[in-house]
Amino acid sequence: MLTETIYGVIPSKSNSYTVGRVNGHPCIVKSNEMKRYERSFIKQCTIYKNRNISTPFRLIVDVYYPDSTHDLDNSLKGLLDNLQYCGAISNDNLCVEIVARRHYDRYEPRVQFCIEELNEQKQLFY
Repeated sequence: MLTETIYGVIPSKSNSYTVGRVNGHPCIVKSNEMKRYERSFIKQCTIYKNRNISTPFRLIVDVYYPDSTHDLDNSLKGLLDNLQYCGAISNDNLCVEIVARRHYDRYEPRVQFCIEELNEQKQLFY
């Protein structure tokens, strides 16, 4: 399994959208913080970018936060969205298992992850 490292603090999913206006109508748009992180993610994601994984997979992730105020659950949602956005996975609902660990690194916050494709074919012979 190949491990990818993305440096920076991943914004939580709950804080990554804001109410904006398009053609005078209110709508939900991505926050500037999330847009910046997406651009950074795409530049840094070299191993899994454009792999378009379209089979069930397991996501193994270590998230390094600068402090204890961040939420692991919402960060995982943001990570899956970014993986889909950069073409690493075709759809985040193909993720059947997540192994997530939370760590602290004040000086180098980052996300380290690997994607393991699962072969869910039934065994015909035992």
